Amino acid sequence: MSDSLERLYLAVLAARDLDPATSRTARLFQRGPSKMAKKLAEEAIEVVIDAVNGDTDAVVRESADLLYNLTVLWASAGVRPEDVWREMRRREDMLGIAEKLPKSSMKLPKVASPRVAARRPIVALEGRAARKRH
Repeated sequence: MSDSLERLYLAVLAARDLDPATSRTARLFQRGPSKMAKKLAEEAIEVVIDAVNGDTDAVVRESADLLYNLTVLWASAGVRPEDVWREMRRREDMLGIAEKLPKSSMKLPKVASPRVAARRPIVALEGRAARKRH
């Protein structure tokens, strides 16, 4: 999956300077980050609506659109896919596979070396309290 997003990211970079009359990507870059963010939000809402309506095929299609628009916004912001993967590995090293890091200032374990430390177990986060599954 990360390979697909990496290829998409490279395609976005290659298309950003094309003719905006013929390239959706170039048109988004021409219109700027505000337009990119609006398109990303629209696609996210479409995914949510289709999921609530139980339309799995539409969720798949709209998710692909969402990832495309996220990749465009990343490129505009100077974020590379590997930056995101690094952050995901950092979070996994701290908490294991978690739905989301808590917003509160809970004490997180210190990890000496991300690649040397053993993986932590899967963690479920509910509300603002973290609870390990056993």
